[in-house]
Amino acid sequence: MPISRNALIRYKTIDNCLRNPYRKWTLEDLVDACSDALYEYEGIEKGISKRTVQMDIQLMRSEKLGYNAPIVVKDHKYYMYEDPDYSITNTPLSEQDLKVMSGAVEVLKQFNGFSYFSGMGDIISRLEDHVTSVRQKTTPIIDFEKNNNLTGLNYLDSVYRAILNKQAIHLKYRSFKARSAADFVFYPYLLKEYRNRWFVFGSKKKGNMLYNLALDRILEITPAPDEDYQENTYFNPTTFLDDVIGVTKGINEFPQEVRFRVNQENAPYVLTKPFHRSQYLVEKEEDGSMVFQIKVVINQELHREILGFGDGIRVLFPPSLVRFIKGKLLAAAKLYKEEEKKR
Repeated sequence: MPISRNALIRYKTIDNCLRNPYRKWTLEDLVDACSDALYEYEGIEKGISKRTVQMDIQLMRSEKLGYNAPIVVKDHKYYMYEDPDYSITNTPLSEQDLKVMSGAVEVLKQFNGFSYFSGMGDIISRLEDHVTSVRQKTTPIIDFEKNNNLTGLNYLDSVYRAILNKQAIHLKYRSFKARSAADFVFYPYLLKEYRNRWFVFGSKKKGNMLYNLALDRILEITPAPDEDYQENTYFNPTTFLDDVIGVTKGINEFPQEVRFRVNQENAPYVLTKPFHRSQYLVEKEEDGSMVFQIKVVINQELHREILGFGDGIRVLFPPSLVRFIKGKLLAAAKLYKEEEKKR
């Protein structure tokens, strides 16, 4: 049975409500929650009727959607799950669902060689591995890097849709350095994932700066429908991050040539997993060490990448980066010396 996006939003909203044991939910409460969700995700202002929610509950209880949700009515008024651990998100995939997904995987694999799909290789592999393990009841054979417990992931869809629909949002945000949260109108332009954390580039109302905000520092997001969206005039989203490692870059920052020597032990790792797409091998020395060069914006992510190799890497230029890395290593050595004196 094909399901509309609006219906899926309602089912998910009802599910979220009934999973909350700290509140009693009347039919009117569920109608209000679904209406709010449709406004937040789709911009639908007219709301929905009680009849619609009643039909949704009836479908969720039935086998038509595969949910068989144990929804009961307590005191002839309050809706709840008879099984407090139930959720429609835990419903196993049907054989028909798996067949459809298998077909989708095969179609995607046919396009994997095209440049437009060049970034989808890991996604296709992940989907194929999941479908295979479910159908054959085997353990997965691919373990992708993931962290589902990261804070801020619940805001990912809201930010994505705001960018897609060019809508302003109101944020309550607190950076690691701030003593208290700040409230402001934000115009999002680009989402970026780096090492399992998500960031959004955008601008603030009455500002003339580009900001990079971490989703895990967002405390609250609400739509700002009365605010006119401020178009992105700062950067080209398709090329803006081409010359950086990570996500830290300002509008007026430009790449520099960075050269470094890696010792024999670590050189193969850097050779096979480059710091950046611009990396090339300058020289292979007699002792097995290698000299590499990249052209990137010098930022904190580059600093951490280099410092992560400890004494296995030495920056050759530019001088400013040499001084910075040297200073950090000396400060680290000092910490250990101070600890030794205490013993």
